[in-house]
Amino acid sequence: MIIKELIKKEIEKLPEDILAEVFDFIQFLESKKRRDLLAKSSQELSNPTFQRIWDNEEDAVYDRV
Repeated sequence: MIIKELIKKEIEKLPEDILAEVFDFIQFLESKKRRDLLAKSSQELSNPTFQRIWDNEEDAVYDRV
């Protein structure tokens, strides 16, 4: 049995007030996933710019510290 089916079976057993908490938690997880994706995308977009700053002859001496 796949995990989704197991979760559905467990949800069927829960009282309504607990279902509201489960729903809130699901929304939290979705929001966290979007934030993580946004942060990762931002990092990837800024890498080329920062690469020019990090890799230069003037600051090469700091690479050996």
